[in-house]
Amino acid sequence: MTPDQYCEDRAAASGSSFYYSFRFLAPERRQAITALYAFCREVDDAVDECSDPLVARAKLAWWRSEVAALDDGQPTHPVMQALVTARARFSIPTEQLAEIVDGMEMDLEQTRYADFKALHLYCYRVASVVGLLAAEIFGYTDRRTLKYAHDLGLAFQLTNIIRDVGEDARRGRIYLPQDELARFGVTEADILNSRETDAFRALMAFQAERARGYYAKAMEQLPAADRKSQRAGLIMAAIYRTLLEEIARDGYPVLRAHVSLPPARKLWLALKTWIAA
Repeated sequence: MTPDQYCEDRAAASGSSFYYSFRFLAPERRQAITALYAFCREVDDAVDECSDPLVARAKLAWWRSEVAALDDGQPTHPVMQALVTARARFSIPTEQLAEIVDGMEMDLEQTRYADFKALHLYCYRVASVVGLLAAEIFGYTDRRTLKYAHDLGLAFQLTNIIRDVGEDARRGRIYLPQDELARFGVTEADILNSRETDAFRALMAFQAERARGYYAKAMEQLPAADRKSQRAGLIMAAIYRTLLEEIARDGYPVLRAHVSLPPARKLWLALKTWIAA
């Protein structure tokens, strides 16, 4: 199996909304973004699928060495070998890849966030940095597109946090800012014990409104000249925004259910967005 095929299989198996946006790209851009996505999945799984924090740290240290090996063109993992090819075509700085690893490592260091400022750093590392790299791969002519990519990545991560509240709680993590839990009268026990109260739904509505704000801000910052080149990101946005609204319409059942869109709907949104952009 080639490194590119490994990444393609990794992306397809994830069932992620992101995979639907990749399918519309030209081959070289698709190869690069698929390799980047596969890298993110690998380092994320190094933490989420490991019950021993010491082992997880060792895995992340190994991934750091693989990132460093990119500069010499000698990494050993197929994902990193695919990134060698991608870096020959597009700007994918090792510093930003290392920052993604830093973000994943935060899950080993803290399971609570005092306020949104603290959460913002986590979201920047695990999502906004990915958005910035994706913008480089998709191509742009106006540097304002990087502001769009930064905020869109943040909006995606906030949507993920809303969707995964219950799943994260079962891992002992609460990403919702502690000061906002207190403001809405929601306790950690409510979340850890899946108590869907009116206060919890009000808290989640507040989180959803923040995410909507970042989607809107991102779209306002995308220059018209770069809309076509950034269509893959716009597809992701269409799918994620639809998911967010589905969760809201259902009354935020995120403590007990994993809300997702069916593949056919994701594909329809992808086609619709690609044509309209």
